[in-house]
Amino acid sequence: MIPVMSSLSLLTMFYLFSSVSQLLTGFTAIASVSSLYFVFSPYIVHVKSQFGLSDPFVSRCCSKSFTRIQALLLFLCFSTVAAWLVSGHWILNNLLGISLCFAFVSHVRLPNIKVCAMLLICLFAYDIFWVFYSEWFFGANVMVAVATQQASNPVHTVANSLSLPGLQLITKKLELPVKIVFPRNLLGGIVPGNAASDFMMLGLGDMAIPSMLLALVLCFDHRKVKEAANPLDISPQKGYKYIWYATFGYAVGLVAALAAGILTRSPQPALLYLVPSTLGPIVVISWARKELKELWEGSTPNVTEKTHLTEV
Repeated sequence: MIPVMSSLSLLTMFYLFSSVSQLLTGFTAIASVSSLYFVFSPYIVHVKSQFGLSDPFVSRCCSKSFTRIQALLLFLCFSTVAAWLVSGHWILNNLLGISLCFAFVSHVRLPNIKVCAMLLICLFAYDIFWVFYSEWFFGANVMVAVATQQASNPVHTVANSLSLPGLQLITKKLELPVKIVFPRNLLGGIVPGNAASDFMMLGLGDMAIPSMLLALVLCFDHRKVKEAANPLDISPQKGYKYIWYATFGYAVGLVAALAAGILTRSPQPALLYLVPSTLGPIVVISWARKELKELWEGSTPNVTEKTHLTEV
């Protein structure tokens, strides 16, 4: 179901992007504020507990009380998104994109590796089709066309209509934080322009989808440690935790995708490399350890885990 809905969304963006780009920018800005607050609020709580900082409540909004530090954090999140809307800088774009990815993976959990494998294999085929074969059916590479389109900036539109000063400082077009971008000549000290060809990119889906597998095996590792007689001891026959194999596999797949893109000088479906390099080692190693069935079927979550679990 997810690949079908993703395909419909991709086609909608391909044909109607210019009509809905400002609406998408506004929605993305709101989601980015929320995700930034979600990502950084646990660190604020940790700092307060570590240093014993007093943090009285100062206001109440939407049936939720805010402390001074929470209000300051919310202000900083709004300021960050506002700076992105004005400048469109690629570093701010990446910060927002990573925060959106963190929020997604934290809220969407897969129950077992069976569901995860089905999802990864379907999206594996989805990515290959839309990158390699969509041009045969639609006359253009749909995935690349959508990924490289820039959205109209509603802030520039409003400032232009009101003839506000400093209009030249506001970017007309924005890269939406649905991908991570890096200047091709960053190490050469060359300042990139606004053209999409000046950047290398990695879609958020290429980060978020494999990260769901990483989150699944991390929870499995954590549960295994809690079930062990000595939580600090990992028996030699079990070896390393699954999360390390999955993380290393993701790094290998990412390097392979980057190398393939450089060698072929053409867009590459990152999931073509990331799915085998992450899912493959986990399945093989768990089978060798006789834990594949347990990973495949999953475990029954407790009450607190159920509140955070969203089945796909």
